[in-house]
Amino acid sequence: MPTVAFHTLGCKVNFYDTEAIWQLFKQEGYEQVDFESTADVYVINTCTVTNTGDKKSRQMIRRAVRRNPDAIIAVTGCYAQTSPAEIMAIPGVDLVIGTQDRDKIMTYVKQLERERQPINAVRNIMKTRTFEELDVPDFADRTRAFLKIQEGCNNFCTFCIIPWSRGLMRSREPESVIRQARMLVEAGYKEIVLTGIHTGGYGEDMENYSLAQLLWDLDKVDGLKRIRISSIEASQITDPVLEVLNASDKMCRHLHIPLQAGDDAVLKRMRRKYTVAEYAEKLEHIRRVMPGAAITTDVIVGFPGETEEMFRNGYRFMEQMQFSEMHVFPYSKRTGTPAARMEDQIDEELKNARVHELIDLSERMQLAYAQRFVGQVLEVIPERDYKGSPGQGLVMGYTDNYLQLVFEGSEDWIGQVCKVELTEAGVNECRGRLVEAPAASPLTVSGATKAIV
Repeated sequence: MPTVAFHTLGCKVNFYDTEAIWQLFKQEGYEQVDFESTADVYVINTCTVTNTGDKKSRQMIRRAVRRNPDAIIAVTGCYAQTSPAEIMAIPGVDLVIGTQDRDKIMTYVKQLERERQPINAVRNIMKTRTFEELDVPDFADRTRAFLKIQEGCNNFCTFCIIPWSRGLMRSREPESVIRQARMLVEAGYKEIVLTGIHTGGYGEDMENYSLAQLLWDLDKVDGLKRIRISSIEASQITDPVLEVLNASDKMCRHLHIPLQAGDDAVLKRMRRKYTVAEYAEKLEHIRRVMPGAAITTDVIVGFPGETEEMFRNGYRFMEQMQFSEMHVFPYSKRTGTPAARMEDQIDEELKNARVHELIDLSERMQLAYAQRFVGQVLEVIPERDYKGSPGQGLVMGYTDNYLQLVFEGSEDWIGQVCKVELTEAGVNECRGRLVEAPAASPLTVSGATKAIV
């Protein structure tokens, strides 16, 4: 049986795409092996959001070549789309396929088996106008299923290379989304995470259909317990979307809403489509219709021209917003973007100092948010045995408002809904006490009610 190994860098969309590519190999009789093992084919799904993503992608390509010089080395993803010639120049690379035409990967692999002549299959992504249909009926080692609903982005923020690596926005047909959602529920998944490059823009390229309508249609899928939106822009949280968030008991009390900067002058230079006042007003609306909702965000630190005063304005604004977690990134210059040509680039040492300040703030806010739920009983879907306790009967899972809870339980409960009292708040994980085991579980709560300390 031929073997294939995968390595994925970057975002949830890349992980979805890798799973979709694996389905194509599986249909051809391949066995998946660990990336560090010897394989017949290696697929590296690359990232180009930062310079670090490019560097790590090249490292993994070279690692695969060293692992088995005779293997077929296929490179896909964002870095492959934007820099195919650069990747083709790496000795040992056989196929570069970018972020489209992944459904043809097996055709290229078979061609390489016959001819072994390197193939550059990258086309101009800006000419693509249709969503690439790649179904994923199940996910290896995951209890939350990702469902890709759109591709591409039309925003062209000055710091971002993504439109050039993913193309313009294309929404997936609603019938296809609902069909795959039902397929995932039938496979046993209780939670679906809607993902895309610009997820909240779903439906903007369609007539008479919107994200809110898709959420209502997903709400009607029998057996689906949770619907989580991976990321959504503040401007895309419309009144109809707020109505679904308020009325549907399947919508998770967690929204990831990128901020990027907490100062209007920086937001304008980034070409973001809101002011801090508009962003704050949107969060106020959300918290009114979804009390206790977790709001997480992305922040870019050290954008060109960010003065000390602008940074301090942003720090105070983020503190006021009381995020439940912030993902903090130093600005990374991407060749070809307007921001890369801007003057007043920020010194790396100063940039890193500001990053650490915001990480400290994020951890304080994360703990404060978790402390609000101490003593409350929350629904948790265990994902795996707790990493620090092999064989000790501890499991870890997420609440609908994205608190990671560790509690005494059985691996038989993984993927099922448990009720757990939060007993101890923490920054990256909280501890809890099982209150109610899954209904289908043969085990009882008896003997499993001791709080984890």
